[in-house]
Amino acid sequence: MSQVFDSYARYYDLLYRDKDYAGESEYIAGHIRKQAPQAKRILELGCGTGTHAEHLARMGYTVHGVDMSEAMLARAEVRKANLPKDVAARLSFALGDVRTVRTGATYDTVISLFHVMSYQTRNVDLEATFKTASFHLQPGGLFLFDFWYGPAVLTQRPEVRVRCLEDGEIKVTRIAEPVMHVNENIVSVNYTMFIEVKATGQIEQIKENHQMRYLFLPELQCYYTDKFLECGSYAWMTDEQPNAEVWASIQSLVSA
Repeated sequence: MSQVFDSYARYYDLLYRDKDYAGESEYIAGHIRKQAPQAKRILELGCGTGTHAEHLARMGYTVHGVDMSEAMLARAEVRKANLPKDVAARLSFALGDVRTVRTGATYDTVISLFHVMSYQTRNVDLEATFKTASFHLQPGGLFLFDFWYGPAVLTQRPEVRVRCLEDGEIKVTRIAEPVMHVNENIVSVNYTMFIEVKATGQIEQIKENHQMRYLFLPELQCYYTDKFLECGSYAWMTDEQPNAEVWASIQSLVSA
């Protein structure tokens, strides 16, 4: 999987430049303030290029992000280097697999965003990731993660999508062709990217496959009932319960 995201890192920030990272980070911080008001230290599992971590650090949280892509982490470090010193001092990043990483520290809150949990397509991977979160939390610590919500995926079936975007240096056309594997609860998303370098007109084609697992609330309970107490389930960016209209949901758990 890391090789996929090493290529992805080249245009990741461009693809998601319109993503509301500030609003999403405030949404996560709202859950933390409500459910763990004393929390200061956050571990982010699957931090990518560090944009959520940056916004949380600007709010005063200390964030340690781990990711299995060296290229993503390199971009996170560049981001950190350009931040005000007080914000940068609250950020750190390290290479690590969310299933196995052990940082040697404990945290008040563990977060995992942008569907990192749905990339855990095997039962053993999900179980291992819950163990990672539990290992890094004291009793009463908070674990927040988002995921593809099964009822919504089955109601609003994935379809072919095309995105075109550019900046001063490159132009990207991305075609996403999903294939559903309903017996495995997996969507196999086949990406074809055409990246044009504006200065030379050179075009590079990259193909990637992202395996995404959609999850159901009773299914998730099987993985965390011995480690966590359920605090709440919400449709992403709302205070409403998960529903068939919103693919992304967030789960809030408290370490037992």
